[in-house]
Amino acid sequence: MTRTSLWRALLVMALAVAALAVAGCGDDDDDGGGDGGGEQAAEVRQFPADTTMGKIQNRGEITIGVKYDVPPFGFKNPQTNEVEGFDVDMGRIIARELGVRPRFVEAISDNRIPFLQQGEVDLILSTMTINQERDREIEFSQPYYIARGRILVPQDSDIKGIEDLAGQRVCTALGSTYEETLREEAPDAELRLVDTYSECLELLQNGAIDAISTDDVILTGMIIQDDTLKMVGDELTTEPYGAGIKEGDKQFQSFVSDTLERAQRDGRWEDLYQEWVGQYIDKQENPPTMTLKQALALG
Repeated sequence: MTRTSLWRALLVMALAVAALAVAGCGDDDDDGGGDGGGEQAAEVRQFPADTTMGKIQNRGEITIGVKYDVPPFGFKNPQTNEVEGFDVDMGRIIARELGVRPRFVEAISDNRIPFLQQGEVDLILSTMTINQERDREIEFSQPYYIARGRILVPQDSDIKGIEDLAGQRVCTALGSTYEETLREEAPDAELRLVDTYSECLELLQNGAIDAISTDDVILTGMIIQDDTLKMVGDELTTEPYGAGIKEGDKQFQSFVSDTLERAQRDGRWEDLYQEWVGQYIDKQENPPTMTLKQALALG
C-alpha cells in the first residue's frame, strides 16, 4: 500500500469517527506528538506575567481550536486519538515558542469566534479566512496560508463551474465565507448548510447533494479520501487564513504573527506544507507574502 493509499484509509476512518461526535467540543489533551516543525528551542523567552503569553506560560498549556474533520489541515487520527494536520503543527510551533504544552479542542466554522470571545480557547487555527466582518469581532495574525475557493462534484457530474449551480443542491459549512459567496454568486442554487465539512462529503457521496463549495485545500482532502470526486471551474475566491486571537489583545497578536512569520522564513512552513499538502497535489505553494492589511482589503 502506498503512503497516499494508507493516508486515504486513515482519513476515511478518521472522518467516520468524527461523524459520531459532530458539533462536540471534544477536548484533546495533546502530548506534543509530531515534529511541529523543529525541536524545542534551548531557551524560551519569558514574558511578563500580566500578558497573555505570560499567563499561558504560568499555567503551562495553550488551548488551540482546530478542525477535527478537515484533512489535511486538522483531523483526528483514529489510531492514536490525536489531532493532526497543517494547522495543528502550526499550533505546536506557537506552543513550542512559549515552552508550553498544546491542548487542542474542536472548533467548527460556526463556533470559532464565540470560543475566543468566551475564553474557551487562547487561539484559533481552524482554516479561518481573514475578512473585515470577522475582524470587527476578533484580531487576526498575518496570513499563514492562502487558499482558493473551488467546487467539488462527482466525476460524472455535468457541473463545470459556478454558472451551473442554478437549481443544484450545494453544500457548505454554516458560518463559513462560502455561505455568503454562494448566496451572491449562485443565488438560484439550493444551499445546504451543515456544521462540518465531513457532513458535506457524506451527503455528496450518498447523492443527497450535487456539489460542495469551499477552500481548495479542504476539497483536496476529500479527493484523497474519495478519488471518484473532482474539482471544477475557476477559482472563485482568495481565502487568506489567519490565526484568530481575542479582540483587543494586540500583544498576543504581534507574538503569534512574529512566530508564524519566522516559520515561513526559516523553512518550517515549507516542511509542513510538503508533509501535509504538497505531496498529494500537483501544485507547489510558497509561504504567503500577503500582509494582514492586504488580506482585509479583499473583503
